[in-house]
Amino acid sequence: MISISFTNKRIKRKVYGIAGALLTLAIPYFLLRISHGHLDGEQSLCPFKMLTGFPCPGCGITKSLIALYEGNLLTSINYHLFGPLVFVFCLAAIIILSIEILSDRELFQNILFSKKLAYTLGITLAAYHFIRLAVFISTTNFSDILQQSIWK
Repeated sequence: MISISFTNKRIKRKVYGIAGALLTLAIPYFLLRISHGHLDGEQSLCPFKMLTGFPCPGCGITKSLIALYEGNLLTSINYHLFGPLVFVFCLAAIIILSIEILSDRELFQNILFSKKLAYTLGITLAAYHFIRLAVFISTTNFSDILQQSIWK
């Protein structure tokens, strides 16, 4: 039997990474099971969207993952371009971090903790969000924006 000592900070960080990836994948799955696929018209739980009516950079990822679980890749991409990428990244993180814990080796630390990768992903997400925001503003009137907020 394998025991994990949480005194080692690296192992603790990996366990937290696995837990975060599992939660990221599990929450949309359970929402899918509870809602029976009827989330399209539901109010967003995003605090930013509830206050402003405008989507935040992460708005749509949960619905994107739910659409992916239903087998609708194009719908998933339509909700959020990064949804399928989040799914793949979470699966990879669970597998890689589990292997690292079990083998006591560092496999992809240079890639996972790369500043260059983090900046590239951040800039890509920001550019995608600004394009999405421009499309949202050009296709949505003010009363619809208010309907999507708590200020109805």
